[in-house]
Amino acid sequence: MTSKHKGLALDWGWDIAPATGAVMAAGGAYSVAAAGGLAGLPPGYALLAAGTGALAQGGADLYQRRPLAHGIARCTAWLTVGGWTAVALSGHNALTWGAAGWWGAGTAAAVVLARGLATAEERGKSERVQRKLQKWANGKAGEWHARLATLFRLEGHKVDGVLPWKGDVGYTVRVQMPEDTPELPSDADRKLAAALRLPRGGGVQITDGMVYGEIQIRVTAKDVMAADLPYPLDTSPATINDPIGLGLHPDATDAEMRLLDACALLVGQVGSGKPNTLNVANGAILKTDDCVVWHIDTTGAGISLPWLRSWSVTGESRVPVIDWTADTVEEAHIMLDVAIAGIGARKAGYQDLMASVDDDKIPVSPQVPAILIVVDEIAELPQPIMDKLDSVVNTGRAARIRTFKCGLRATQDVITAAMKKQSRNRAGMRVSDPEELHHLFPSGRGHLDPKAAPHKGCGFLASPDEDDLDTDPAPFKAYRITPKDIDHLSPQLADRRPTPDPVFLDTEPGRFYASRWGRVLPRLYKARKLAATTDPYTDLDVLYPLIDKATGLPITGGTDSTTTAPATPAAGGTGGSTDRSIVTDANGRFGADALAAMFAATRASTTPPPPAAPGGIGQGPDTGAGDESNVIRAKFGAVIEQTGGPADRPDPVPQLLRDAHDAVLAAGGRMHTADLADRLGLEATALGTELGRLLRAVGVERPGKGTIRAGAGSEPKPGYLAETLAEAITQYRNGQ
Repeated sequence: MTSKHKGLALDWGWDIAPATGAVMAAGGAYSVAAAGGLAGLPPGYALLAAGTGALAQGGADLYQRRPLAHGIARCTAWLTVGGWTAVALSGHNALTWGAAGWWGAGTAAAVVLARGLATAEERGKSERVQRKLQKWANGKAGEWHARLATLFRLEGHKVDGVLPWKGDVGYTVRVQMPEDTPELPSDADRKLAAALRLPRGGGVQITDGMVYGEIQIRVTAKDVMAADLPYPLDTSPATINDPIGLGLHPDATDAEMRLLDACALLVGQVGSGKPNTLNVANGAILKTDDCVVWHIDTTGAGISLPWLRSWSVTGESRVPVIDWTADTVEEAHIMLDVAIAGIGARKAGYQDLMASVDDDKIPVSPQVPAILIVVDEIAELPQPIMDKLDSVVNTGRAARIRTFKCGLRATQDVITAAMKKQSRNRAGMRVSDPEELHHLFPSGRGHLDPKAAPHKGCGFLASPDEDDLDTDPAPFKAYRITPKDIDHLSPQLADRRPTPDPVFLDTEPGRFYASRWGRVLPRLYKARKLAATTDPYTDLDVLYPLIDKATGLPITGGTDSTTTAPATPAAGGTGGSTDRSIVTDANGRFGADALAAMFAATRASTTPPPPAAPGGIGQGPDTGAGDESNVIRAKFGAVIEQTGGPADRPDPVPQLLRDAHDAVLAAGGRMHTADLADRLGLEATALGTELGRLLRAVGVERPGKGTIRAGAGSEPKPGYLAETLAEAITQYRNGQ
């Protein structure tokens, strides 16, 4: 199936310049005189047409309130043209040099006259508009001076000016505050909105002026955010150097993010329009020709599937507009390993390029594009993934590799302090709790009112401005983009999509890039027949990484015999090469499933381990399979099996304590209570209460009053250490 393109359309509008209109009128008169002379047309017809045109022109000038002298000049021009045509018809001499000379002189005079009249009228119209605006502004300034004095008992303030917005949706008031009162009260915006009786969706926003002591009061008098804003389908080439548009602010100005240097954060509860806003951002980024887009969505790749449809299903696009999608945790690890390795490769490989532009950051281009990793549902990602994302954020700015993270809640358990500091572009969609906005936008605590963004698709946006200064959060309404819009845009944007540069991919993890769709597409589309356009991406040897049995994570930097078992060929693979193989357990399970199976095998073991040799754990004689079991127990620190409980009586350790220990150990030795509760499928408060009772029963105290940090840059929150739980297990085993 080929893409459908619309042909060029003729413009039948009458938007012509005055000088062009004069030339067209003169040309018409000459044509009539020449053809009519040959056909014997009576001269009276020319005089009748000229008189009719003069009357119509006079009426139009009176209706448009043009100056009287201008109307007389235009009517005279009509009569002059008619008179010349009548003379030419009477003598049948339109094609003589004399008649042509008079026609040329008249045409030149008409062009000069038309341009002069149009310029004078435009200037007069502009002056009338300015006088009208000035009169309106003076009246508004007087009203605001009195209003501020009445509501807030101000004295000595001065209203410097009132500036209307485009579209007649509101205006801005500049106020010089008195020296003893440099700011208005924190609730001034609500009081002013009530005093003005503004509609819902309108409102008042108070910001700092250009100098200390000046404030700007932005009044939104019309609710531009009530109706849907259709997504602009313009596909003209763009660049990631420019801001991307998400929608409109209440004053009808563009709501934009700048993603070249700064990361982004988007949050919004279910039903707030967050997925639509994310797709709007996708569309704006994909219009660029110097930014590669990668997606991470381990909850079904919902952010990618609409954009991949034109390539993988209908075959309208030759290439995928989304360059890579990570639909599983394992694939996300591979992608982030490629990104982290690529950061180092770019910094070393493009020193000459940076020197040529005298900058410490790589200049982006279609040959060396920026790479934006869009991540949805960050709360569903495990801590190792979050740590790698933080590494990209912290080190990728100079290499032009940035992130765009999305989550459902603007709360501390989803949005950490590190995320906020790293993401200067922040958008919070409609929420039910104002405290969530205050957590996302701490600088806007005094001026944020969720009622200023009451509609679906509305939210608050803060981003760096063109001078790289962080702006205060302001309400905005996102454009509405539909699946039909995405189907329309994807084929048109596919051909301009750049690919990662060879320097970026020339790393050890980079070898997994080429076969990315061979791993991903079978999971996304199962047994569905895909379009032939996917064949170049899947008709190749699919490269799978080995899996580290100790961590369950893919090994993308080369094999390590100390942490991996011999590889077996992946299902559907060609076999015979460890580079195209996958580590599985005895039942063929992969990755996290194999890891979970090993945990289960450890808990199910009832055979006491052999006596520990000095300096080791569970080191016994060479017993074949028994050695492998001991190695696994040592790897995962399964102290439940190592504490010496009597073999002839039931295990005295509570099952909840054992499960919690295994989960915390698998997470790296420390885990927040909320995360542990999610892992065990329990409610956090109930889990904390019961574990606390079990620890107190054997006299075990959690260090630091139970507060820990789980992961680099995370905030201290209640949680558990594996050592603490292991100590409690030992006490239960020893009968304490």
